[in-house]
Parts: sequence; C-alpha cells; structure tokens
Amino acid sequence: MSAGPAWVQRADVVVIGTGVAGLTAALAAHRAGAAVVVLAKSGATATRYAQGGIAVVLPQTADSVQAHVADTVAAGAGLCDPAAVSSIVADGYAAVAELVGAGARFDEAAPGRWALTREGGHSQRRIVHAGGDATGAEVQRALDAAAAALDIRAGEMAVQILRDDTTGSVTGVQVLGADGLGVLEAPAVILATGGLGQLFAATTNPAGSTGGGIALAMGAGAPVADLEFIQFHPTMLYGGPGGAQRPLVTEALRGEGAVLRDARGEPITDGAHPMGDLAPRDVVAAAISDRMRATGDPCVFLDARALPNVAGRFPTVTAACRRAGIDPARQPIPVVPGAHYNCGGVLTDVHGRTAVPGLLAAGEVARTGMHGANRLASNSLLEGLVVGGRAGRAAADQARGASRVSARWPGPPVRAALARATVQQAMTREAGVVRDGAGLARLTDLLRAAPLRTLTDSTTAEDAALTLTAQAVALGATLRTESRGAHHRGDHPDTDSAQAHPNPVDLAGGVLRAVTPAVAC
Repeated sequence: MSAGPAWVQRADVVVIGTGVAGLTAALAAHRAGAAVVVLAKSGATATRYAQGGIAVVLPQTADSVQAHVADTVAAGAGLCDPAAVSSIVADGYAAVAELVGAGARFDEAAPGRWALTREGGHSQRRIVHAGGDATGAEVQRALDAAAAALDIRAGEMAVQILRDDTTGSVTGVQVLGADGLGVLEAPAVILATGGLGQLFAATTNPAGSTGGGIALAMGAGAPVADLEFIQFHPTMLYGGPGGAQRPLVTEALRGEGAVLRDARGEPITDGAHPMGDLAPRDVVAAAISDRMRATGDPCVFLDARALPNVAGRFPTVTAACRRAGIDPARQPIPVVPGAHYNCGGVLTDVHGRTAVPGLLAAGEVARTGMHGANRLASNSLLEGLVVGGRAGRAAADQARGASRVSARWPGPPVRAALARATVQQAMTREAGVVRDGAGLARLTDLLRAAPLRTLTDSTTAEDAALTLTAQAVALGATLRTESRGAHHRGDHPDTDSAQAHPNPVDLAGGVLRAVTPAVAC
C-alpha cells in the first residue's frame, strides 16, 4: 500500500505554466477574486524567446478584423473554426491594451503610435513588436512584474490531474517538488504548459517544452486533436548538427525584404506560392526541406544584407548570429526548418474549457480552432493573451460555484517512458517535416514498447510526457492520410477535401484511440 502525500494544500485555481497564457490566466483569476497558485517547473518559457510580435488589428487603421480572420483561416488550410478565429481576433486589441496597462511597452513609429511590421501570410502590416525582435522578452518581463505578488511555486511540477470518482470533476493536482509528491487541492486547473518541441532533436523550444500539458490532459480523460500539425519554423539558425534548442530567425526579416537562397544563390520559394518568401510557414518550410533534399546541402541561406540597419532593427537575431560567428549585415544567415509550434492540443472552447469539468487549457497546449492546420505568424501571443484571460475568469467562476471535495490520493503515478534522447531521435527520423505510413508504424511500435517507470523525479516525469505525447502525434499523423498545412505525408502528397476535419484522440484504459470529432471546423 502506497504512503500518503508528503503534503496537502488548497487553492481556488491552479495554473500550470508561467508563459504568456499562464500568467495572463493567473492574473485574470486573481483579479476575479480567486486564490491562485501557479506551478513553474522551470524558469524558461517559450514566450520569452518569441521574436516577431503580436498580430493585432488596431483601431483607426486600414486593417480590419475581417481581414485578419481571412488571413488566419487561409493559413489554417481548412481546419480553422472561423467562429473561434473571429472571437479571438476581435478581442485582440483589448487584450494587448490590458498588457500595456500591466507595463508592456511596444516600439513606436511616432510618439503614441505603435510601429507595425508584416509577416508571412498577413495581407496587412499588423504586427506590433518590442525591442525590434524581442517582443516575447518584453511580454514576459511585463507579466512577470505584474504577477510578482502571486503565489508562484518555482521548481514544482504537475504529474497528474486529480478528479472526483463520482462526478468526474477536477479536485486538484498531484505535484512533484523538492518536498516530494504532494497534493494541491483545487476545483479549477488551467493547463498553460506550452508546446512539445522537445519531441525533436532540434527545436526553437526551451528544454521544458515536453508536451506535459498534453499528457496531463489525456491522463485526465480530455481529448486532444490536430497534434500532427507541428509547425516547423522555416528559418531556425543553423549551427551544425546537434543541440536541442536553437534560436529562430524571425520571419519579420523576410517581411522587411530579406530573401531565401540556396548555396548557389538560387531563390527557394519561386513557384511555390504567390507570396514567395512571405508564404505561410508550412509552404516555406517544405520548400526549404525539398531544396535541401535535392541538393544535399545541410542548410539554405537568408540574405538580409540589403536591409538598412539590421543590427538596430533585429538585435536579437544579430546577437544570435554573431555568437555563431556570422555578421548578418555582411553575410547570408544559414538557416534550416526547426520544430517550433504545435498547432493542435487539448480540445477547448474559446474560453479554454475542456470536456473535463474544472479543467481548462490556454496557449499553445490548447486547440481552440484558432490555428487549424498551420498557425499564422504572430497569432500565438495573441491567442495566449485573449484565451489566457478568458480561461482565468472562467476558472474563477468555476471555483466560486464548486463545493469542496478532498482529492483522493492515487499513489505515485506509473507511466510508460522512454529516454528523451530516444524519443527525439525516433521522432526526428519518422515524424519530421515529411512523414510516411511505414515510418509512423515503426515509431508507434517503438513507443508502445516503452517500459513502465514510477514518476518520482522530474526527468522521469518529462520522459513519460514525451513518450505519451509522441504516441498521440504518431496516431494523429497516421490517421491523416493526406498532406495539409504543416502535415506532409510523403506517401499521400495531396490534400483530401474529405479529411477537412479534426481527428480527436483520447486515452481510455491506458490505450490511445481515435474518437468521434467533437469540434466542427
């Protein structure tokens, strides 16, 4: 018989994650009167590394919500939920204004007027940015400062969502920290854990992006969808083989006129899309991947030498390049596609609510219907701000209306887990930019053979999250026998109009299965 928890505490709302969605949600729940605890397993967030900016329609400009929605839906390749996109885009300016009220400062073209740039897939200049190409760092700084008074538990990791045996409602979270396994009781839990880039050997994501929220949600019975649509950022700085996290080279460079060429100086995207180098990310990433396969070259090049004041406009990219021995004002930048953003996630509505009462999700971990098969550039921070705020308020409402139920102690969780490096090598080989059925079958067999391990330390817990999330990605990619958006099947290169729908997956009795689509897109 398992010993009980090392500790038990209570809160109204537990937020898991400290990026843009997590802290926005935590602040919103706190302002609504909830007692909030935030779990932060590490200090690094993907938000901090975001370069380009926030896509937002400003009032009194030539832009419109309708135009932003149209661009988003076009990039989403038939899998966006237009109603969800409209809802989120329409609230974008209010969410950004609230962030400014919390202390964020964006670059200005003139006093009182934000500077706007354009990125791939956008028909208008609607990207607000900070520090040139350090928008994420400014967003994180402002939110960190605003959330300083909240109860943020550094080094504590959620390993299981706890539910009431009778109602199925959330009762809290099993937490792994320095004091061992404990229970944080709460009637509302918000997953804001970010992405799953660490499934791959090379990614722009920090080390903590291990699909933890996906694994937590599936373990609690919530379905996920569209995990096969993993966006590979077309231009990640190439520094030779090896290394898990590499800096991205923002596509705002291409928005300002930088061009993609191969080692022979030939253009990359000519004929691939009417928008050329400013085509949606899946198009550009696939074009680069195709050219690299055709030439055998390890990378292609982004030529920004014609841009004025590259160092002043793009200081983050310039610093990363100089660390690699490259001066972007004088040399083309070597780039490759890198795992960057998960377009799918836990199925939610536009307020972050999942199918499990009391469990919410916001940000990259959630599938609201905003991104479809391919996220439009700079829509991620937008969604994190809007849905994060909504989820925080919805969680506070849930807590107010919930009766207190003690969380049942389930004992230390036991999960299938392969080592991180093993998962990364297999995913890179079999589920990268281009996949096929045979490779996905090999990947599935490997993952199914993972040994059971008890989650008593963070490394094992992250290995288990990566293993389960990889299984869900492999199943989604296997079910989708077509190429669409960020999902490219070498054995099914065409898009099939009959498959313009999500393929939800859940975990039942420890077995992953496809379920009837719960969201119409």
